[in-house]
Amino acid sequence: MSNERILNTLRAPHISEKSARLAENNQYVFVVAPEATKADVRAAVEQMFDVKVEQVNLVNAKGKVKSFRFRAGNRQGKRKAYVRLADGQSIDVSAKA
Repeated sequence: MSNERILNTLRAPHISEKSARLAENNQYVFVVAPEATKADVRAAVEQMFDVKVEQVNLVNAKGKVKSFRFRAGNRQGKRKAYVRLADGQSIDVSAKA
């Protein structure tokens, strides 16, 4: 997988309270490209962070409906990847991102 494709697949780490709790159990959350597949995410994480990925789950989060000047509009949705690493491996998400 080329370096450009890796950077296009993994957009950013998703930082939240839930992702912090999951990081304790060796599971990390990334915002990924809408067309990314599980195989793409697995290859990108393994190549970028030099770790062994056990499992990848993808979630499509719909954007919230918000009103602006009495008109309803939608925020952009995002695709998140929950990545579980093999035992004994970890990622310092704040340093690489």
